Amino acid sequence: MRSIFCALGVAFGLAASTLVSAQRPTLPAQEPTALVNANVVSVRDGKILPKATVVLRDGKIVSVGSAGAPSGLTVIDVRGRYVIPGLIDAHTHIANLRAARTALESGVTTVRSAGVAGYVDVGLRELAKKGAIPGPDVLAAGYHVRPQLAEEAFLSDPVLSPFMNGGVTTADAIRQVVRVNLSHGVDWIKTTSTERAGLPETDPRRQLYTDAEVKVMVDEAALKGISVMAHAHGEEGALAAVQAGVRSIEHGTYLSEDALRLMAQKGTYLVPTYATVLDLVEPGGDYDNRDLQLRGRHMLPRLRETIQQAIKYGVKIVTGADTGYGPNSVTRISHEIEAFVELGMTPLQALQSATSSAADLLAMTSRIGAIEAGFEADLVVVERNPLEQVRTLHDPLLVVSNGRVVVNRLTFAKQAPGSNGGRER
Repeated sequence: MRSIFCALGVAFGLAASTLVSAQRPTLPAQEPTALVNANVVSVRDGKILPKATVVLRDGKIVSVGSAGAPSGLTVIDVRGRYVIPGLIDAHTHIANLRAARTALESGVTTVRSAGVAGYVDVGLRELAKKGAIPGPDVLAAGYHVRPQLAEEAFLSDPVLSPFMNGGVTTADAIRQVVRVNLSHGVDWIKTTSTERAGLPETDPRRQLYTDAEVKVMVDEAALKGISVMAHAHGEEGALAAVQAGVRSIEHGTYLSEDALRLMAQKGTYLVPTYATVLDLVEPGGDYDNRDLQLRGRHMLPRLRETIQQAIKYGVKIVTGADTGYGPNSVTRISHEIEAFVELGMTPLQALQSATSSAADLLAMTSRIGAIEAGFEADLVVVERNPLEQVRTLHDPLLVVSNGRVVVNRLTFAKQAPGSNGGRER
């Protein structure tokens, strides 16, 4: 995806909360809330808890059950609609507050950044942690490690200036770039094991790093308890990354059955970002280029085959929209889930790829990805049962992020002055 340079630069992570508080009103305090008359979808086993009440307090799910709402809570009657966990986008390039809001409005309450300039993702993460924005929660990756760093990398942190001419091609250089990212407090290290698909002048099959070189990144990041995600369309680059011990392969367009079997054996996740490859072949969107449309026409059927084989071999698959959620973006996690069903997943498996399985990839299984007491209050309400009609996910009617109602389209009736769509008991 396009790397977006933010003029706030390195200072964003430290100054963003001050800037936002000066320009925007402080968010209201989280109100203890109960969703009533809900059909709660368990992503563990696909069971539906009917006529349920979900109690939210202090950003957490307090209880899920058949009892009525306690007194003193704001009550939101979902009128038999279906409640699922907030969706997880494990491959994003969100770089500003508007994009973060757009992701939330699509039902995404947690994102893993796949690289931005200026360490903007670190700043967004801290704003969400402080409650300055309602979310989504962000796992930051900073600037990705690749052989030739672009101009925005050096502007993001001038410490990287020694690599302006020689590139990042030796073990020592790789180690130093990983350390710079870690010094900014990132949650993941992102590398490019193959060339990009979104530039006409590159071939996404060309390998950029060997397994030994990727192993340097994996080992250096592991010293801080950090995992590595590897952009890899081509077979050779992907195999090298899997053998080196990365946690996930991003894209994986040209993976062979041997590579997929190895991923299943090692527990390496696949984040295929199918929706963005589909974007290559369609007019508009994040990409609108003749050469990329031609490329996408041979990439798309190949990626479809890869995903189908990955399902067959039991590779763990997770959703990633691979977009910056900008004004031209037309890809969403709901599209990825729908595509997975078309390619052979059950609706439950596809929903898990955006919830519980994604939480497992992110090592957050005790916090997000399910509707259970003690989990973060990240919820989405949709009109119909997504395990029967997956397209209902395209239209989130209610989005709750960190206990705050971000979107409420449960009714279009005119509300009384001061009403927020709920009532207190």
